[in-house]
Amino acid sequence: MQNGNVNGEEDEAYQLFLSQHSAALKAARIPPLYWKSLHLKLASEVFDAGEVFGIMQVEEEDEDEENERRVNPGDEVAYKVIVTRESGLQAADPTSVFLVDHAWTYRVESARQQLLEIPGLLIRMASLMGLPFHGEAPDPDIVDLVLDNMWKYNQTYQLSQGSAEEKVPVWYIMDEFGSRVQHSSQPTCCMAPLFYTPQQIAYSVLWPLQDLENGDEVTRDFAYGETDSLVRRCRLLPWVADELEAVSEDVQEPSDLYYETILQENKEKLPVDIQPYCVPDGKVLKVYTEMKQVLDHLKNPRFQFTENEEEADVIWAFSHIRDYRKLSEERPHVLLNQFPCETVLTTKDCLASVARRSKGGQEAPWLPKTFNLQTELPQFIRHYLQRQERGLDNHWICKPWNLARGLDTHITNSLNYIIRQRESTPKVVSKYLEDPVLFHREEVGMVKFDIRYMVLLRSVEPLRLYAYDVFWLRFANKPFSLDTFDDYQKHYTVMNYAADVQLKQIHYDEFIPMFESQYPQYPWKQVEADIFKAFAELFQAASCRPAPYGICGYPSSRAIYAIDLMLKWDQMTEGERVMQPQILENSYCIRATAAAIEKPVPCRDTHGVQISILRQGAKIGLHLSTKSDFNFSTKNGLHLSTKSDFNLSTKNGLHLSTMLPGMINPMRSKDSASHNFKTHYREDFPMDNKRLQISGGLAQAM
Repeated sequence: MQNGNVNGEEDEAYQLFLSQHSAALKAARIPPLYWKSLHLKLASEVFDAGEVFGIMQVEEEDEDEENERRVNPGDEVAYKVIVTRESGLQAADPTSVFLVDHAWTYRVESARQQLLEIPGLLIRMASLMGLPFHGEAPDPDIVDLVLDNMWKYNQTYQLSQGSAEEKVPVWYIMDEFGSRVQHSSQPTCCMAPLFYTPQQIAYSVLWPLQDLENGDEVTRDFAYGETDSLVRRCRLLPWVADELEAVSEDVQEPSDLYYETILQENKEKLPVDIQPYCVPDGKVLKVYTEMKQVLDHLKNPRFQFTENEEEADVIWAFSHIRDYRKLSEERPHVLLNQFPCETVLTTKDCLASVARRSKGGQEAPWLPKTFNLQTELPQFIRHYLQRQERGLDNHWICKPWNLARGLDTHITNSLNYIIRQRESTPKVVSKYLEDPVLFHREEVGMVKFDIRYMVLLRSVEPLRLYAYDVFWLRFANKPFSLDTFDDYQKHYTVMNYAADVQLKQIHYDEFIPMFESQYPQYPWKQVEADIFKAFAELFQAASCRPAPYGICGYPSSRAIYAIDLMLKWDQMTEGERVMQPQILENSYCIRATAAAIEKPVPCRDTHGVQISILRQGAKIGLHLSTKSDFNFSTKNGLHLSTKSDFNLSTKNGLHLSTMLPGMINPMRSKDSASHNFKTHYREDFPMDNKRLQISGGLAQAM
């Protein structure tokens, strides 16, 4: 009876283990044959690999082309793991599964600090990697060597639950036994990480793929599961040299299937075609939203809030809208704060692909050169090696497709480091700006800064894009230099999420004269004009193809985005140095509120002035509406008035007349009647051997 109770308790404990870990066991491809023994070893902390395996020192090993077997480069002395048990190891034995401990678990941003502060860690890592270190006190040079060599030993896993910070990938280095297991394309064993919930600890699990006799080597595939032969060669570069000479660095637009897959993964249903809805005069629109910012600031009497989404005329959603088809079929009049397929602009992989459309497949000058590590790894490696041969700067920044705030972002000139990033979250790698335009902070020196603009996409067909004049600034806290890339306050500008760091804030209207005093040859109006031109080209590229390959022109959609950018120095062919805008990312408006300081967008003022620019054929229609007198003048003498039907003329006699009654609601500043939203939609068309350009709210002959 007692044995029955024990067996019942064991079964109950095993069932609990399965309920907590079966998904992870399947994801790691650990055969069910070993699950019960693995459970018992985890529960009792049984590390019995030493009874079966041993580490052998190898003085010299000939290259085995068939097996591609390599020791970890960097080791002056080579090691391998062999079976030492007389009876060998049988793959069919349920107990042939082993736990491997982790010597160091960390997140990259804290690696240097841990090596310097944790007693014995630097010595152990240097010894494990075969680096020459015999001192006691931490040596900064040895720290740099460890940080460089660790990408030949690192493994990674990611927690599936928790905050965005907690989901940032964790990197680890196995103990001396696990780190001595070498690579082979015909491996004898498998290894995978497993997070054991009761102890909140991760271990590596080792199991055989075949029977092994005494003296047989234990190997694993460092690119396990990779079926593409070229990508496999790329992933093995940290251990197996390969020049990839036959690979081109040219990047092509992803296939249509790439965008179609994104649509399916997002579970987004495209809308049916509808006619634009005209809001009747005097109608009070019911607004449904869960956003506190909207609830607190939308005061215009033309709107009233409702808690019933079904009766809403306007849905200002916090979460991504998925079922546009249902909304378009059942409630086509409901206005939405999102566009279908806007992920072509808001995820970094698609942003880079779409940007190339603006230049016929070539790199856009306003976006850093970017590669998708999931689909363009060979092209990136070839480009990196060519830059290395030419002696060009080779610092790059790796960023997740769909994270912000600098999370899981890495700056490095180490090719191994970049290649290994592919094993964690999906990422792009972009050329790091080695010569950014800097801003002088009196208390610090010359620092990096970035700029955030809010843009309003009013419609896609026709394209109508506006930008808010007020922009936001973020500054680094330490002088810029191309070193110590794990120094957050030197190389990053997002300080409002970091603990115990200064958040430097300068309002835009204070920044402009300070900027112009530091760079008198570069008036801000010209810099801003180049910025707006980049915005226009980006959205034109994103809307030149139908959904899901471009942003969908759903008539009932409106959206606000936050575009983050920096300025870099560029050299013109004639030798002139110019400031070139560099778009870093385009965020959905929900994620765009954190950078705002002072003067928030006043929602109640959005219906005072209404402006739109429309295109029909070879003409431009301009419509302006206001409840009070309103004049608009620019330095070139353009003048608009609402007292009667109006014409838009320039001194050379070019003429535009109103045509189409389109409207948009730009923001008004509180201290003037001028509009703060500037038109970014640009159209060029011939007129008397000249071109008329509408851009940035100005019209001029070119």
